[in-house]
Amino acid sequence: MLQFPMWKNVAIVLVCLAGLVVAFPNLFYDRVERSNDARASLAAGAAETPELAAEAAGWPEFLPSGLVNLGLDLRGGAHVLVEVQTADVYAERLEGLWPDLRDRLRDLRDQVGTVRRLESAPDELRIRIGEPSGMAAAEEAVRAASQPVISLTGASGRDFEARAEGDVLVITLSEAEKVAIDRRTLDQSLEIIRRRVDETGTREPTIQRQGEDRILVQVPGIGSAEELLAIIGKTARLSFHPVVNRTTDAAATPGLDEVVYPSMDENGVYYVLERRAVVTGEQLVDSQPTFDQNGLPAVSFRFNPAGGAAFGRYTADNIGKPFAIVLDGEVISAPVIQSHIPGGSGIITG
Repeated sequence: MLQFPMWKNVAIVLVCLAGLVVAFPNLFYDRVERSNDARASLAAGAAETPELAAEAAGWPEFLPSGLVNLGLDLRGGAHVLVEVQTADVYAERLEGLWPDLRDRLRDLRDQVGTVRRLESAPDELRIRIGEPSGMAAAEEAVRAASQPVISLTGASGRDFEARAEGDVLVITLSEAEKVAIDRRTLDQSLEIIRRRVDETGTREPTIQRQGEDRILVQVPGIGSAEELLAIIGKTARLSFHPVVNRTTDAAATPGLDEVVYPSMDENGVYYVLERRAVVTGEQLVDSQPTFDQNGLPAVSFRFNPAGGAAFGRYTADNIGKPFAIVLDGEVISAPVIQSHIPGGSGIITG
């Protein structure tokens, strides 16, 4: 029979006891998980309610609280692979070009004659002019409206192309713009899905890209794939509101026509906003990363005619004041209006 020195026996026993102590919280998995989540919320600046305080006190602080991350096979959950549909985004992008191009061509009415939009495939915009002899001027005016496509390596071409077919101008998105849209749409979809899943309080979800246009979502604790799809498939609510005040008081009482929303990036910061939005996400045609005149990162945006008119009136009357960009009840940015923004398009910095 093997004989071990007493100190080795004691060391083995102590290691085993330590392992049992560390593993002990897993016997009360749900209770410890709720307590950990409540403490994390309080540490992040959430208002301390009786319910949240009770959850935090549900597990003694002097005991270990680490848990083994259970996968879908042990804990159960849902697994879905979603595909990002970019064809619709291409069509919306082209749709957003039409008002600006129409106005530019109408300014050349004496050269191009009448301007009329034709029925076309979803991936192109076709515009007929009344005077084919003015096609060169029309092409030049349309191409002047194109913008550089910004990538990690700098500008990589223009966002759309124009060609003449008789008396018809055909507008299509450039390949560089399609690549940029694909990347931007996938990034935005990933962020929205993460936000949707985080709202459920689920621990350790897996959200990652699969190939060029798919996203893998694995969430422990969700009952079924249908339930998960219902969570991540909710329409994102985007709106632009006047800022009344900025505060660190989570219990701030808004006025009758006001609302209080937390900042997405600044813990413990809240914004009191006017309840009525200046413009909504439905009026936003396009937004994409770019650079301002100083070479600093910015976001360019474009509204439809109704949204552009409303935003133009608001910015003209509120220069020097902040406005809030709200996504799903959180303020993602509150830039200051530097100047009047007419025409429905502009750049947000800061």
